[in-house]
Amino acid sequence: MKFLDQARIFIKSGTGGAGAVSFRREKYIEFGGPDGGNGGRGGDVIVECVDGLNTLIDYRFLQHHKAQTGVHGMGRDKSGADGKDVILKVPVGTQVLEEDNETVIADLTTIGQRVILLKGGNGGFGNAHFKTAKNQSPRHANPGLAGVEKWVWLRLKLIADAGLVGLPNAGKSTFLSVVSAAKPKIADYPFTTLHPNLGVVKIGEHDFVLADIPGLIEGAHEGSGIGDRFLGHVERTRALIHLIDATAENVVNSYNIIRGELSAYGHGLDKKKEIIALNKIDALSEEEIKEKSLALEKATGEKIFLVSGVTHKGVDTVLFEIVKDMKQVKEKKKKQEEEGNEKPWTP
Repeated sequence: MKFLDQARIFIKSGTGGAGAVSFRREKYIEFGGPDGGNGGRGGDVIVECVDGLNTLIDYRFLQHHKAQTGVHGMGRDKSGADGKDVILKVPVGTQVLEEDNETVIADLTTIGQRVILLKGGNGGFGNAHFKTAKNQSPRHANPGLAGVEKWVWLRLKLIADAGLVGLPNAGKSTFLSVVSAAKPKIADYPFTTLHPNLGVVKIGEHDFVLADIPGLIEGAHEGSGIGDRFLGHVERTRALIHLIDATAENVVNSYNIIRGELSAYGHGLDKKKEIIALNKIDALSEEEIKEKSLALEKATGEKIFLVSGVTHKGVDTVLFEIVKDMKQVKEKKKKQEEEGNEKPWTP
């Protein structure tokens, strides 16, 4: 299935049914009176988060979604049926945005979550509704209220606990294939990964979801390479694993390029916990590894992890660091919840 993480669609709620103008005319009934029923309500446009989907490809080919119009009222006090709702089924992590592609209408992060995007129009009153002591035979009814329509954007942001970032050919796909059951495309040329991949990592008694996104190059925020749009898929992560190709001539420059792109993209990515890993150390001598790791440590002021996706060396150390950070975040959140639930003492 082709991966699609963004789609523009047209949605319209149903128009309410019109009320009926009708009078009761039956044999042997001298004073029949008005009996026009009310119109039915128009259908709503609802977005629902469901399991089993991981792309928005369905909305690439079906872009118009209209709820059903309410049925008109009828004689004998028969009210029209409500129009059927339109339910847009989307994967976990989908955001619904206004046509400006910036204003968020809904953010669906849990399975079963539902949001009404547009409400259907109310049905009109039939002439039976307007009957009064002074006006016993009204000859007018209300039309139904018109539905609402607009264009919206659907944007998918994958739900993952940690994300892999780095330059093309830094070894991100290899790393993901080693630590999980995911099978991303791996080759010895840049931009092998053209869409994000997810893998479930199991380490010790813990497991978490790891996301691999296409590689970034300098100027990605300006559209160079394949741009930085895929960075949206690591916005929800707790930590980033920054893989740096140890065979590069200047590893510090490689690090600075990615940091610059994260900062230019914004959305807090440059403030997330970062685990810096010097990858492909199997291709270097001990002296080269020491020299490059020291240069990185001096430039970043952070601990540098030495890994090799091919030989699996140092991989578990990085994974346990992710687990350690996740446990700290959970403990901190739990503590905050407990403090918030404490009731103030009263005599």
